[in-house]
Amino acid sequence: MNRRHFLERNSAVLEKPARAAAGLATPQPEPPETISRYANKALPTGLARTSSTLAPYTGTWGYAQAAHLLRRSMFGPTRTEILAAAGSSLTAVLNTLLTPAAPPAPPVNVSATDTSVAIGQTWVAQVFNQTFEGVRKASLRDWWVGLLLNQATSLTEKMTLFWHNHFVVELAEINDARMGYEYCRLLRQHALGNVKQLAKDVTVTPAMLRYLNGNQSTAGAPNENYGRELLELFTVGKGPLIGPGNYTHYTEADVQAAAKVLTGWRDLATVPIGSYYTASRHDATTKVFSSAFGNASIAPNGATEYQDLVNLVFQQAETARFLVRKLYRWFVYYLIDAQVETDIIQPLATILIQNNFNVTPVLRALLGSQHFFDVLNMGCLIKSPLDFTVGLMRQMQVVFPTAASNLAAQYGMWNYLNSASAVMQQTLGDPPNVAGWAAYYQTPQFHELWINAVTLPRRNQVTDLFIGTGYTRTGVKIVIDPVALAQSFPAATASDCNLLIDEFMRLMVPISLTANQLAFLKGALLPGLPDFEWTVEWQAFLAAPTNTAKRAAVTTKLQAMLRALMGLAEYHLS
Repeated sequence: MNRRHFLERNSAVLEKPARAAAGLATPQPEPPETISRYANKALPTGLARTSSTLAPYTGTWGYAQAAHLLRRSMFGPTRTEILAAAGSSLTAVLNTLLTPAAPPAPPVNVSATDTSVAIGQTWVAQVFNQTFEGVRKASLRDWWVGLLLNQATSLTEKMTLFWHNHFVVELAEINDARMGYEYCRLLRQHALGNVKQLAKDVTVTPAMLRYLNGNQSTAGAPNENYGRELLELFTVGKGPLIGPGNYTHYTEADVQAAAKVLTGWRDLATVPIGSYYTASRHDATTKVFSSAFGNASIAPNGATEYQDLVNLVFQQAETARFLVRKLYRWFVYYLIDAQVETDIIQPLATILIQNNFNVTPVLRALLGSQHFFDVLNMGCLIKSPLDFTVGLMRQMQVVFPTAASNLAAQYGMWNYLNSASAVMQQTLGDPPNVAGWAAYYQTPQFHELWINAVTLPRRNQVTDLFIGTGYTRTGVKIVIDPVALAQSFPAATASDCNLLIDEFMRLMVPISLTANQLAFLKGALLPGLPDFEWTVEWQAFLAAPTNTAKRAAVTTKLQAMLRALMGLAEYHLS
């Protein structure tokens, strides 16, 4: 299977700007016989995409395997992080990745608009004020991007975003950044923990109560929004339709029963924020569920009744399967065929149940498996906008202002990355609806949806900007410094054009490039010049690093090569 196939229709568009800038012709497409007509498409009955299993991976461990694991576990691993992982062992790296990151300090005020708190101090425990809401929400989103940029070698941030896409809340809808912060804190707290406990906590967290109207649900008028999404999107899923509004995994009667269970809860918008239960607003009848739940009933249990509901839905075997399918699509690949369902999903669901819904053992089994390191599962996902923008900054080692040097500029730069991701159709804190981002559920395209006529030019604009003039705000600039990056490579690598290109390639793309593509990159670096010309110019620069002309000579060539590399379809893969 050729993993480039699903980018085939976009390849010419992706490569054209870079090739035009380099004065090169677009290469000929690969021969048709090298392209599998089944790549990323529905497979004929009985034809499996892979045959690998959850057996522990015992193959080669080196740069390629470490890079694959970190690309899927982090947002753009740096060369230093990849080399450190490659020099360790798979077990040790997994132990590090599965160690929760320390809780971060909360977001702070960086705007004179919010007069309730000094610049540099947090607003999360202040009184709600609509006048300040806009700058507080911006602060929250920007802070979140900062956490992605400065992440440790841990799955914490990737899993926090996973749970955000799963237990969805839209910050723009809840209209209280303090509740948004508490929601983010909760997701991060449970990122590598117990999903059943997370489901219980998120059910009554203020942001969710407000987002899905739980705060309006009373005994006389149960609101069905959260009960429906709990069943359809958060736990058991629909299953096949068996009648009007009824599915194999739940019925309309189950939604109604769940809604009654959840009555009586309201968000608390005072200081500190929270939620509270009012018995007089709660439906105190016995709630009876359908045969999909074994005709179970939930007796009146006051303020803890919602926990009985979560326990009930987690007793359904399909809940574990539903959850691990979403994890699989997040970390491995979107296509789940019969072989993957039998050899990967079912065993992972068993692991999840056996570990009382603690997610870490599932992640350890999946990310340490033969299946995860199967060659067909490497370089087969399209980067999300956040992976693309944050990964660009991290892998190119772009230097951001520190809080101590310029706090407003620091948050401002994070704000720009948020805006860049948003125009690529992934707004951190605001998935498009309660189902999350369509790339993780919408058949048949799934993550191919990230690349379209709107988003592709935006991606190219971001890379072109940072390769060139960079982004300036409040007198501070962030920009890719290709010379500094090349200087971080071994001296022999940096001075040899072929080794240099190879080093950039293995950092930035997950699959090997063709001979034609490598020639294209060399042509961008050395247009019409022999190989030794790079060595001569690089050594001349090293001998006089403050010489403007000599620095400009190598900078221009490196920029052209990076622009060409980032214009390739493969650069959009993870």
